[in-house]
Amino acid sequence: MNEKINQALISGKEDAEMAKHTAAEVAKWFLAHNRITADEEGGEYISNLKLQKLLYYAQGCFLAVTGEPLFDDPIVAWQHGPVVETVYHAYKRNGAEGIRFDDDFDFSSFSEEENALLTEVYETFGQYSAWKLRNMTHQEAPWLETRQNGVIPTEKIKSYFQKEYLVQ
Repeated sequence: MNEKINQALISGKEDAEMAKHTAAEVAKWFLAHNRITADEEGGEYISNLKLQKLLYYAQGCFLAVTGEPLFDDPIVAWQHGPVVETVYHAYKRNGAEGIRFDDDFDFSSFSEEENALLTEVYETFGQYSAWKLRNMTHQEAPWLETRQNGVIPTEKIKSYFQKEYLVQ
């Protein structure tokens, strides 16, 4: 994890209370942020596969620092890596195409610290292709140590991210 994420996570840890969100809300955060970035910088819209990996990395980063999940939806070990099934099914009609998100989105429903943390997760992991992120998750213990189609234990994600990504 880069130093900017570490600082954002430390800042977030010092915040008294962070709101709990659903994985669908966090997914919409990533899609809305991606829309702004794509419009400003001419980037591409993110695919469902990439969205799934961003949710996994966001959950892992939040767990590592706060000890609490960002969302309660289970993350499942699918063939192509960690997936939040409810979010996958909401966007599966897009196939491998980028998801065009035209809905209104209120970033203020997330705290300042949460917005900063999600921005850092997006900037750190969002720079990679969906397949690069897929391959990265295939090298990580939470996915490797969970049977296919099994729920990846939150505690396993937390301990892995604390050990491998959190700069002490």
